[in-house]
Amino acid sequence: MAKFRLISFKLCPFVQRSVIVLKEKKIPFEIDYIDLANKPGWFLKLSPTGKVPVLEVDGKVLFESAVIMEYLDEVNPPSLHPKDAFERAQDRAWIEFSSGLLVLQYQLSHTKSAEDYAAKLAALRAGLARFDSEFRGPWWHGDNFSLVDAAIAPLFTRIGYTESNLPDKVLSGMPRMAAYGQSLEQREAIRDSVLPEVPEAYRASLRAAGGVIAQWL
Repeated sequence: MAKFRLISFKLCPFVQRSVIVLKEKKIPFEIDYIDLANKPGWFLKLSPTGKVPVLEVDGKVLFESAVIMEYLDEVNPPSLHPKDAFERAQDRAWIEFSSGLLVLQYQLSHTKSAEDYAAKLAALRAGLARFDSEFRGPWWHGDNFSLVDAAIAPLFTRIGYTESNLPDKVLSGMPRMAAYGQSLEQREAIRDSVLPEVPEAYRASLRAAGGVIAQWL
């Protein structure tokens, strides 16, 4: 069996995607945490982008979370991807869409302008509404948990860390997405994909960043 080593930053949602797939498929792996503010030289030699996640497989390196998820899925059957080639391509597109939502959520949580906060909140809600319009439930492909679910789960994880504190809820008026977020949170592989200290560490990082959201945390 291949030996998997994941290079991680505790608060990174893109790393969490990889951990979810590893745990969903019960793949043995090692994980090393680094400080992205003080990246070690050995890490920069491994990562062409200087970003996490990085997956070492028997000494060979993969980077980019969507690529890592799909590789892990492919070499550890049964697959979380559809069998139909067009549906697989569609799912890859929705995984890319979910990456955009993660970026929006990061921007929302760090912006220091009230006007920009309102604009980013509206954009994130619009993106989630678009996702909702294609959502089958209870998972993306109905009864079958998929890579799309694994890819978007970190977004709902982070919404969950702050949602109860916010005067304007991200998921307000989206009951299906709210229920989906609860289902994601309760799934074992997702629940166990972050360290116990991450929720408070995440909120602390937002308070330290001093964005609009910090006043409510």
